[in-house]
Amino acid sequence: MITAVAFTTVSCGDQERAKRFYTEVLGFELHRDEPMGAPDGPRWIEVAPPGAATRLVLFHAPDQAGGFAPYVLDSDDLVATCAELEARGAQVTTPPRLEEWGSWWAQIRDSEGNEIGIGQRGRDEVVGSS
Repeated sequence: MITAVAFTTVSCGDQERAKRFYTEVLGFELHRDEPMGAPDGPRWIEVAPPGAATRLVLFHAPDQAGGFAPYVLDSDDLVATCAELEARGAQVTTPPRLEEWGSWWAQIRDSEGNEIGIGQRGRDEVVGSS
C-alpha cells in the first residue's frame, strides 16, 4: 500500500544556486547531494523543510525552469513567514492575503524563476498574529 509521497522535483538551471536558495533562504535541510554520473554532470540533490517527510529534488532541467512549482508550501503564520523569507532575500511576488476561496495565500519566486505557493492552515485563523 502507498503510504506517502517520497519526493517531487523542481526544475533548476543552476543546481548549486538552487541548493543555496533552498537551504539558506528557505531554511530547508540538505538530505542528499550526489553525482548522477559524470563528476561534472548533474547531481541528485534532495532538500526538505525540517521534520518533513516529503523531499524536493533540485533537478537539473534548465529548459523547464520557471513557471509554477509542482508543490505548495505550508506555513503556520503566513505574514511572518513572508517577512522572514523576504529579509533572507526571497522575492515575494504575491503578498499574503485571504483569497476568495477562503484560504490565506502568498507566492515567492525561487532562484530559478519558479513561482512557489505558500498557504496557511486554517481558514478562520488570524494571520500575522506572531
